[in-house]
Amino acid sequence: MNKLIQIKRRFCGPPESGNGGYVCGLLGEALRQTAQHDSIHAATVRLFLPPPLQQDLTLQVENGRAQLLADEQLVAQGWSDVLDLECPPPPSFDQAQASAQHCSGFTQHPFPGCFVCGPDRDEGDGLRIFPGPLPDTTAVAAPWMADASLEGERSGLVDPVFIWAALDCTSAFPMLPAGEGKALVLGQMSVRIDGDVRVGEPCVMLGWPLARDGKKHFAASAVIGENGAVIAVAKATWIEVPAARFQ
Repeated sequence: MNKLIQIKRRFCGPPESGNGGYVCGLLGEALRQTAQHDSIHAATVRLFLPPPLQQDLTLQVENGRAQLLADEQLVAQGWSDVLDLECPPPPSFDQAQASAQHCSGFTQHPFPGCFVCGPDRDEGDGLRIFPGPLPDTTAVAAPWMADASLEGERSGLVDPVFIWAALDCTSAFPMLPAGEGKALVLGQMSVRIDGDVRVGEPCVMLGWPLARDGKKHFAASAVIGENGAVIAVAKATWIEVPAARFQ
């Protein structure tokens, strides 16, 4: 498969580049669609450059691998993978709502216009996922109810690309570096989607830390459905950078 795509400005992370989870999801979903067994599928995507907005990009998929090119520059590369990840006990939707009231992004956010977690985005425009600390844990949680603009090809169901996006920022908040002027940008993301998110379904987003290695931060996240079942899980590698690099 070889096709031209554009990342719309709506789907930004930093002001002039695509949200990492959304872009990774474009590759991950392209891999799933070409897999022989697509009901449950895991993929890993690595970002090499900030994904440009409003520009023709080439998405290529062949033999279980995908790449995204800007002209001849490699923006991202993905491959079918296996992801085994145990999710901590999730909070209730009400508990997630309470945690979100204390999201650090309300007072200090390097990218307030981020499609997923930016507080400057209106309802129906951004995902407005605001992970906040869960009491007595190292985890964060937030509620998420997807609106109709996120519906995919299947009626009433969220496009899986947006599940990748939701998992992305949720995994960053347990690892946010202290102090102004610092930001985390996504380096690599592995996602396994086990089910569907319905439009309007009250889901819980859960994120938790895994490890740190200098300026590399490793974390995980999950989407929990209304019935308490785990719909999707992710592992992410985040890179600590000066926020001014993207401003």
